[in-house]
Amino acid sequence: MQISPVWAAKGARWLGPWVLELNRATMRVEAQAALLGSLVVLPQGIAFASLAGLPPAWGLYTSIVPCIVAALVGSSRRMVSGPTNATSLAMAAMLAPLAAVHTPGYLQLALVATFGVGLLQALVGLLRLGSLTNFVSPSVMLGFTSGAAVLIGWHALADMVVAWPAFAIGALTLGTALVSKRWLANGQNLLLALALGSLGSAGLEWAGFDSEQVGRIPQTLPHLQAPPLHMDDLRRLASIALALAIISLGQTMAVGKSLASRHGELFDANRECLGQGLSNIAGSFFSCFISCGSMNRSVVNEQAGASTPMAAVLSALMVIVLLILATPILAWIPLSAIAALLLLVAWSLFDRAHWQRVMRMDPTETAIAGGTFFATLIVSLEMAVLGGVTASLITYLARSAKPALRTMGFDTPPGMPGPRPFKVIDQAPDDFLPECPQLKLLRMEGAVYFGAVAHVGEHLHNLRIAPDAPRHLLVMSKSMSSIDLAGADLWDHELLRRRSMGGDLYFHRPREQVLDMWRRSGFIDRLGEDHIFDSKPESLAAIVPTLDDAICVNCKARIFNECAQRQGAPVAVAAG
Repeated sequence: MQISPVWAAKGARWLGPWVLELNRATMRVEAQAALLGSLVVLPQGIAFASLAGLPPAWGLYTSIVPCIVAALVGSSRRMVSGPTNATSLAMAAMLAPLAAVHTPGYLQLALVATFGVGLLQALVGLLRLGSLTNFVSPSVMLGFTSGAAVLIGWHALADMVVAWPAFAIGALTLGTALVSKRWLANGQNLLLALALGSLGSAGLEWAGFDSEQVGRIPQTLPHLQAPPLHMDDLRRLASIALALAIISLGQTMAVGKSLASRHGELFDANRECLGQGLSNIAGSFFSCFISCGSMNRSVVNEQAGASTPMAAVLSALMVIVLLILATPILAWIPLSAIAALLLLVAWSLFDRAHWQRVMRMDPTETAIAGGTFFATLIVSLEMAVLGGVTASLITYLARSAKPALRTMGFDTPPGMPGPRPFKVIDQAPDDFLPECPQLKLLRMEGAVYFGAVAHVGEHLHNLRIAPDAPRHLLVMSKSMSSIDLAGADLWDHELLRRRSMGGDLYFHRPREQVLDMWRRSGFIDRLGEDHIFDSKPESLAAIVPTLDDAICVNCKARIFNECAQRQGAPVAVAAG
């Protein structure tokens, strides 16, 4: 099979260059990956729908419509979207206080929440705010998923211990899944476990012992029906939709970026937000609940050799076939068997290695993860997620408000052959040459914005009032990433103060965005173009001859090569 050049060109324009890669060979590989993915999603879709408090068929519907839309519109080539454990649990926990599970009112709220999530995600993509998803820190997701793991395990155990037949079926299913994992591929062990659990349930039924089962699944395809959108429901679900959008986008971005980095591919966060948003909006019209990038399905898809979104599309189409042909069999699946699989899901969610790494390396991130974890257990999930995101933002702002200002100097005397790079001399001053008494060398690192002005201003003030403080200041500004109006005013004030004390202010290699702000504010006109240098040797060659001769005559430091051209004592060697 070969797509015609005209249709391939049109498809590549709208969907991406992967369309040009489709041929008989690639389609065969994509179809094989799709078949495995469709088999894997059968028990998962049913389990996640049960976890969300929704009809089992909805889990399969969510594996069809949103999966196709997200694959065709989104950015990732290998990611497969659909229901996930975290979003299912989060939806159930957030909606349960508003309506009884499995009631028509609950189902209505689930559709409205899904539509709201999709609308928010699509707006993020259309407004090109996809970078905001980076502020859902890994620590927040770690705490949330770990808390979700505990809640999933708790509810699953409750379903398994209601009676001894349920416990026996659950134990059989769990044991089969664990033992068969040694020789069966990812996902296949779950299918085998579910099959044996169902056979065990049928045996108990034949022996006269009741075990609760999934029941009849409608042997119909998802049909178009607009969600019941009412303004009162939209207002009531606004904060819930926001929290669910954050959770689902956080998962999607983590999966998509991971897959893209492993294959050296670009990942467009804005396009992916749009794709996920449209998939959830479309899903809300087809009895689907919240969908996002699925780690389980995506990893299976990748390992099976898929390289284009066509694998996800074919997988969704195969689910349709299974939904039509296999629903009589699916009706016999015992709920305790699904609960056993959810125990495995809970165990896999608790990332012990990640916890150990975070606790070993960063106390602040440990506190954020731990706080989100306990909040997930004791307060509403949307508050746990929003609180964790807020804590991450506060931590980020606190860190960015204290950009580094480092004193620079030399560790080799002047006149030596070869390059003579500047060194940071703050930490071990005895190992370096003494500082020049007239010219301070300072490296500025980070953004000088309104939140950082107080910290930077205090540091500059302390440099000016120090005993025998140098009156001239050369700022290595290559690492000063950006400034705003408050930052521009800060350097304006520093220029006035330096010149009022008989000194001056100079900059080495400021970035273009910094120069642009300085031009618009008029700072460069007041500073002078000749006070901005492209290289360090050029800056020293221009500044050192302008220093006070009276001080240079008695100077013992003489750390610059240019000092040899001035009158006075011989150049110094390293201090100490």
